[in-house]
Amino acid sequence: MRLLSVAVMAALLPAVPLQQRAGTTYYVDSRAGDDGAAGTSATAPWKTLDKVNAADLKPGDAISFKRGSSWDGQLKLSAKGTASRPIVAQAYGNGSLAKITGECVLVDGSHWRVSGLRATGCRWAGFEVAGDGNVLSGVQADKNVAGVWVTPTGRRNTIRDSRLTGNNKMSVNDDTPDNDSGAFGVLLNGDDNVVIGNTITGSYAASHDYVTDGAAVEVYNGDRNLVLRNVARNNETFTELGAQKGRTATGNVFAFNVVTSTRKRGSFLVTRGPGHIVGPVKGTVAVQNSVYLPARDTIGWSCGDGCSPSILKLRNNVIAVGGQAGYEDGTGADEAGSVYQARSFKFKLGPKSVKADPRFVSTSDLHLRPGSPAIGRGVSLSPESYGGAKASLAKPLPSAPDAGAYQH
Repeated sequence: MRLLSVAVMAALLPAVPLQQRAGTTYYVDSRAGDDGAAGTSATAPWKTLDKVNAADLKPGDAISFKRGSSWDGQLKLSAKGTASRPIVAQAYGNGSLAKITGECVLVDGSHWRVSGLRATGCRWAGFEVAGDGNVLSGVQADKNVAGVWVTPTGRRNTIRDSRLTGNNKMSVNDDTPDNDSGAFGVLLNGDDNVVIGNTITGSYAASHDYVTDGAAVEVYNGDRNLVLRNVARNNETFTELGAQKGRTATGNVFAFNVVTSTRKRGSFLVTRGPGHIVGPVKGTVAVQNSVYLPARDTIGWSCGDGCSPSILKLRNNVIAVGGQAGYEDGTGADEAGSVYQARSFKFKLGPKSVKADPRFVSTSDLHLRPGSPAIGRGVSLSPESYGGAKASLAKPLPSAPDAGAYQH
């Protein structure tokens, strides 16, 4: 099943094969390389990131990093490719992914296709994406404040099929009230980005202000981002949204994500109305997600400080938590077609929504067992349900789809 517009699908196409790009491929090996070498073959590779950073790369070129290599420093991917001739950063050889620590990876160029790299123990972000039209695919990030940070200038980028694990450092953690920040799998400050098919785990850290903090995907001042088909386990929150006064975080869509946790605290989605210091966050859409958070100090979704249908729309979700299924104030969220299991409810159920055991296959496998009340529970969805032109259904769901991330 796919939810992608033509523009989004184009962004997710595989990297152009080397033989079609007709560019130059450079090789880098931290162990056997030599910056005095030509760098254009695996038998004469460069050695350092400085050599790569200084290279005059053109559309269609590629940089191949030897597996098992490691560097302490920063890889700067600043050159500009094109949509038809991207620049590629990739792995070659055998063994573990090439590893970068320190300042790690900055992608401030355009139309890069980055794969096969691991950014670990970085000073802030594993991968900082500040350019346009870039794709991170099959990368790993761990032990950072943010696994991937899409900056305010980062637009139309894709983070897909990657493992973002244990990004559990705080950037702010002090006694000033309500300002702690950190432990992000993905932090989205930019617009029109896609986060698809990733495994995001362990975005969770101790916090002076909040006891614990962290998010698999945090959106702050970012508009029209699509977060789709990710698997999130043992994070503090799946997503939290906010915007500075005078800025926006409008039209973000969360669809077909699977969220589980064994931690004592957790939530699926937290958003805000105009009464909050980082509100209002308008037009958030959450559809066809499956959530299981069994601990007592958990909440499915929270829409406070002036919630309304223009703030949050929920369709066809399955949310089972040990605490509160959802919270709304004001005129409330626009909710329908979902199954909820919880100790308490602080919202009004919408059309076709029910309180029931969703009958997941197991605590970690959120497929539906036969007889689940989520089967056929969902309401019909139009492309507008997924953010209009931003995310449409390439293959329509049934008129009465199952609720949750999986169709029975």
